Amino acid sequence: MTAAKTRTSAKRRAAPGVSEVAAVRERPADQGAQEKEYVIFCDESAAGGKYYCNFYGGVIVGGSVILKVTERLNATKLAQNLFGVAKWDKVTEQYLEKYRALVHAFFAELSAGNVKVRVMFRQKAQRPRGLTSEDLELQYFKLYYQFIKNAFGLKYLPIREGGTRLRLYFDRIPDTDEKIAMFRAFLLALPKGKELARAGILLSPEDITEVETRDHVLLQCLDIVLGAMQFRLNDWHKVKLPGRNMRGKRTRAKEALYKTILAEVRQLYPGFNIGITTGSQSGPACRWTHAYRHWCFQPREFVFDRNLTKR
Repeated sequence: MTAAKTRTSAKRRAAPGVSEVAAVRERPADQGAQEKEYVIFCDESAAGGKYYCNFYGGVIVGGSVILKVTERLNATKLAQNLFGVAKWDKVTEQYLEKYRALVHAFFAELSAGNVKVRVMFRQKAQRPRGLTSEDLELQYFKLYYQFIKNAFGLKYLPIREGGTRLRLYFDRIPDTDEKIAMFRAFLLALPKGKELARAGILLSPEDITEVETRDHVLLQCLDIVLGAMQFRLNDWHKVKLPGRNMRGKRTRAKEALYKTILAEVRQLYPGFNIGITTGSQSGPACRWTHAYRHWCFQPREFVFDRNLTKR
């Protein structure tokens, strides 16, 4: 569902800038200690595709490492002369190697255990049944809620005495203040639910806010990964130039960058399949421990439409 970009007169909390996020914990990384807090940067893509839709992505990073991770990724951007916002839509043949360098730096943080990435999407062939008009109107937020609640495996978060603070930073949400307020209320109730209560998550109203992608390099890296997955799953790498039997340079460059990203993911998980939910052979707790996971969201009730498949 593509939500209308609407603003009401109600004021929203000002989005934190780089300095505020960096100040979460300005101390050296200590991977041996349990984090006191985590930040989840969230993004979504409202654009539909022929085969897959409702793409949501998130990056979770510990408070002890967020500053150093941000500094390293920004240093990579600077070294590559990427002075503006890095995003999937900007990938071209000219900038391919620059974006590859940023992707390598980002996945180095995953390999080091500093950040984790989650991507959720829905297969269009699984057409939901029994949805009410309200369900359809709030589909964007209901899916976002499921993504936050389940994709990161928060219920398997190691228990820490005194609890663990959680911050949720969303890329600008394209909808009304009224609906966003409702969404925030449901998110604030999450730690009180029976599934997450044992994890001791601490989530306050001021820790749920919208931010600008240009201020956060982690959101920019997430945009690139999310865009690449949506690009490949919907076969946009096969799109040819109008009236010609060949693909454009930008399409070929994006496919090349997607292949770089897939290779990085498969360094973590050999044989990784982008179109299905990542397996949990080592047990459900890996939903928290895995560095990278996909979740192909399946409606509770659906009709399978073979006309919307690739075969």
